[in-house]
Amino acid sequence: MVCRNVQKAYGARDVLVSIDLEVSRGEVVAILGPSGSGKSTLLRMINHLESMDAGEITVDGRHVGYRKVHGGLRPTRRLSAARAEARVGMVFQHFNLFNHLSALQNIAEAPIRVFGKPKAEAEATARRLLGLVGLSHHADTLPHRLSGGQQQRVAIARALATSPRLMLFDEPTSALDPELVGDVLAVMRRLAEAGMTMLIVTHEIRFAREVADRVVFMDEGVIVEQGPAREVIDTPKKERTIRFLRQVAREDV
Repeated sequence: MVCRNVQKAYGARDVLVSIDLEVSRGEVVAILGPSGSGKSTLLRMINHLESMDAGEITVDGRHVGYRKVHGGLRPTRRLSAARAEARVGMVFQHFNLFNHLSALQNIAEAPIRVFGKPKAEAEATARRLLGLVGLSHHADTLPHRLSGGQQQRVAIARALATSPRLMLFDEPTSALDPELVGDVLAVMRRLAEAGMTMLIVTHEIRFAREVADRVVFMDEGVIVEQGPAREVIDTPKKERTIRFLRQVAREDV
């Protein structure tokens, strides 16, 4: 995944200012930063849930939802198909499951409706993924009967059902009670160990230090500092990074 000079503003407020970022295949990158720094907006733009004002984003060399016209980019009319072809999976802060569908149906929905997979094949994949996230016995359970941590694990399985090349996680544990966070992080840790390419917006500093290959620190729409995860977290070079990590450490006490 490559971002080049990516810019986004809402009215007079600049949200992203000339972002340049590359994520290699198999790399796990954690994005840290205070609220309002542009982290979630960047993830949403990679999956074309938000449009760019300027710049270019490619996944495996392809634009997601854009086509080149006369040297510039223009949004494609077939946006949902473009997202599907890009094979970008995304896990949101608030799960976004279909409340009227069981856990298994939530996972099988996109492979059947978007990719045209036979129902039996999609459901077999869904059962395998439920096993992967530790929810084999909840295939027929509706979301409202699951805990928040279980719902988020179903959401991860749903994102994996389309065989993504890149997984985006937008603060996947921030809406969970503290005792439920560990199970979700354990699933993400297993994905990282299996070689999944992952871009994770998170406030879980210890998890980022242990699991990420690289940490990117953002503030006020710019990348302030980036480097190997342990190096940035243990010995940050920029004053803004130092202040943020000290604040997070105080909040965790």
